Amino acid sequence: MATASAPEPGTPLSEENLSALREEHDRLARALVVRKSIDHVRRGSYASFLATVSLGLTVKFAWDRWGSGPRRAPLVSRFPLLFALALAVALAGAAVAVLAFLRARTLMRVEDRDFARLRSLQERLGIGP
Repeated sequence: MATASAPEPGTPLSEENLSALREEHDRLARALVVRKSIDHVRRGSYASFLATVSLGLTVKFAWDRWGSGPRRAPLVSRFPLLFALALAVALAGAAVAVLAFLRARTLMRVEDRDFARLRSLQERLGIGP
């Protein structure tokens, strides 16, 4: 991400240009110390696990209610509360996981772009690996 005061890559480095590049380098280095996208991936992983467990419970409750097998006493027409609750948790977990992974992908693209700019600034300034 180039700033207005940052010189173009082909221009010789004056003292002003050098300080502007160094300032941009330091700003990007501070911003890239922590990758926020990893937090979103972690959140999405937790939500995926929750959705998977809840989906398993949903299937179990549905099988207990409507599946074949030994029958107990006929059910009075009741609303399948546990099934509905497990289904709602599974759907909510899946939605949170999808949103977290999409946000992580967006942040990763920004971080990759900023990291590439940081690498080019390091080459230009003659610092870094």
